[in-house]
Amino acid sequence: MIFEADTPFGKFFDVGLLLSILASIVAVCLESVEAINAQYGRQLRAVEWWLTIAFTIEYLLRLYCVRKPLRYARSFFGIVDLLAILPTYLSLVFAGAQTLIVIRALRLLRVFRVLKMVQFVAESEVLLTAFGRSRRKILVFLGAVLTLVFILGTLMYLVEGQADSGFTSIPESVYWAIVTMTTVGYGDIAPVTVLGKFIASVVMISGYAIIAVPTGIVGAEVYRAATTPSTNTQACPSCGGGDHDDDAKHCKHCGDALHAGEV
Repeated sequence: MIFEADTPFGKFFDVGLLLSILASIVAVCLESVEAINAQYGRQLRAVEWWLTIAFTIEYLLRLYCVRKPLRYARSFFGIVDLLAILPTYLSLVFAGAQTLIVIRALRLLRVFRVLKMVQFVAESEVLLTAFGRSRRKILVFLGAVLTLVFILGTLMYLVEGQADSGFTSIPESVYWAIVTMTTVGYGDIAPVTVLGKFIASVVMISGYAIIAVPTGIVGAEVYRAATTPSTNTQACPSCGGGDHDDDAKHCKHCGDALHAGEV
């Protein structure tokens, strides 16, 4: 009932869980509005605490149900479930920590499994696989970009450092290079010399080319991942993991049988 929505009780539990998550997010958002908080602050905090206690019980039940609770606790949804209940308890020590309750929005990702939207699960698996395969290439690319902005920032400090333009240090100049290369352009720092403006123009034009690189990397990996076998919404009874292939008999995360009677 807790991990699957194949039965009426299971689906009722999961739908109720999703509605409760939405209610808790709405409550913390309303509490941040000063006028509403002044009038209904106590009621909203009471709702947060009741829902947090309910989510705590649900988290403990999930750990109790699976055969490998530690593996589930270290899984993506296991970590999200834990982070979803911590902010309210932390608010007893750190004022304002309850605003981190919005982390519970990540738990809404279960809606695809709950409502058996297999197509959406498969598409999310494609994206996750593509990002995973692109990780090393993206890290190398980011390393090259960081090196480039550091060099350009230092160069701008040498060119504009004596002028009244805001390039007061190398860190400030590197910050300008990052803002300019990403085409954000806050305008709080701007070159005033001719050479500085020329370098800035090169950085701006280079920014468009650099932005296209990670897009191409991830796009190629998405195409590759799209050819992998489709996934379903079956949750492993041992660790709670999902996103298994349609013909899978064992969990890809812990290796245990997905169906009773299989070895």
